[in-house]
Amino acid sequence: MQNKILEKLNELEKENNIKILYAVESGSRGWGFASCDSDYDVRFIYIHAPEWYLSIDERQDYIEIPINDLLDVNGWDIKKALLHYKKSNPTLMEWLSSPIVYMENYSTSQRMRELLPTYFSQVPTIYHYLHIARKKFKEVMSTNQVKIKHYFYILRPIMACMWIENNNTTPPMEFSKLMAEQQLEDSLVKEIYKLLEKKTSGLEIDIEQKNPIIIDFLKNKIDHYEQYLKTVRKEKESGYAPLNVLFQETLKEVWGYLL
Repeated sequence: MQNKILEKLNELEKENNIKILYAVESGSRGWGFASCDSDYDVRFIYIHAPEWYLSIDERQDYIEIPINDLLDVNGWDIKKALLHYKKSNPTLMEWLSSPIVYMENYSTSQRMRELLPTYFSQVPTIYHYLHIARKKFKEVMSTNQVKIKHYFYILRPIMACMWIENNNTTPPMEFSKLMAEQQLEDSLVKEIYKLLEKKTSGLEIDIEQKNPIIIDFLKNKIDHYEQYLKTVRKEKESGYAPLNVLFQETLKEVWGYLL
């Protein structure tokens, strides 16, 4: 599959006259709890030639290609990516820690990692993860049987909130790293690992009865972070200057010139 992914990325470069700076796996395979039939979620950052950025008309700054049920590929233009990065976009920051990297041909991604302490912001990041957890939790509570994967769609963002509260840094993408940092009750850990084993050895549609131990944990944590956000203040956003420099130097690194 990796060869097919690389072939598709190379095709996109030629078809769109772009260079891909960084391409990774996101979704359950990047998170570390893929099922036997999980799809591949490829995410990438790309850059056009310098002339492309000189037009005053609005241009599409993303590429989305849902190819089939197994492979989903989409990416962001570097300018779009840096604007989201400035706002501490959690999804983008997760890409930078993906354990599965398909392409990393230039220095851009590493330089973005080095700037994480400057642009990471606790409040919007917790809001992001809490929103995901709260929405999925409502779905889980509306039914008697639960898709196993939905537990992890709540557990992972809650663990990310816990990481941020404890460390005030960008949480890693991998669920195992998030969980390893937490002080959890043995009974809860046991139930999570049971579900994790079923998730990774089963299918995406596999279901379970509601697990009261996990449900109670999730409810308590959602309540906690709703209150926690009332006690912390949003930090002032860092400025554009370092990102402007990164953008300009990436253009020169990739294409060899600036206009």
